[in-house]
Amino acid sequence: MRIARNVGTLFVTGALTMTLAALACPAVLGLQTTAGDQSRVIANTAAGPLTEADRDFVVKVRAAGLWEYPSGQLALQKGTFPAVRTAGQHLVRGHAALDATCRKVAAQLGITLPNKPSPQQQGFVATLSGDSGKQFDTDLANILRMTHGQIFPVIAKIRATTRNTLVRQLADQANDTVLDHITVMEKTGLVNFGQVLVQETSPPKLPQQNLTPPAPQPGEPTVVLTPPAGGSPSSPASPPAAASPSPSPTVG
Repeated sequence: MRIARNVGTLFVTGALTMTLAALACPAVLGLQTTAGDQSRVIANTAAGPLTEADRDFVVKVRAAGLWEYPSGQLALQKGTFPAVRTAGQHLVRGHAALDATCRKVAAQLGITLPNKPSPQQQGFVATLSGDSGKQFDTDLANILRMTHGQIFPVIAKIRATTRNTLVRQLADQANDTVLDHITVMEKTGLVNFGQVLVQETSPPKLPQQNLTPPAPQPGEPTVVLTPPAGGSPSSPASPPAAASPSPSPTVG
């Protein structure tokens, strides 16, 4: 089939070399592990102990929205058939809601959140921004299906091990959101499962600095992901910034 050949091309052609390298790394959702012992408690909060893994998970959820939300906007603008535009609507709405919870949890736990995705994640958005037609549809379905497939077991592990009630609540919402997004990507009919599974299980190949979102500058307003009325964006694909208090210092 032509679609099958096009999907396979996503992972083997030179035109997407940068994306291929990015897809080969499992840590696609933000902060790379920064400590040898992720179980180390870095703060005792009213919601329970906060570990390195808990904090990194909250940052990963935030970083995910910072690139998947604009990817959803692009899908609504550029998708060539209804299933792709539906997937875009789910990305926009899902990450707007998840980001609202993430920002609330981070404020309560004293976790600094990024305002920009990692360089790797920015590369995903750049690839989709440069695509058009069927190539856009194919790349969106495969990139987003792969990244959501990678984070799915991470969410399960955090949900099973965290002793922090706020992190647990965030994991519950993230689990529902990610499963929904996996499902709508698969419903496009464009996912090359063989190639996606290979990329999901490939060892890391990118340096850590490409996987870590940059820290916000002092006084920098917090980026807020807001779903457009009616679910159809009329603004550019970058998330809007809203003037609000600067993030609180990171714990630990």
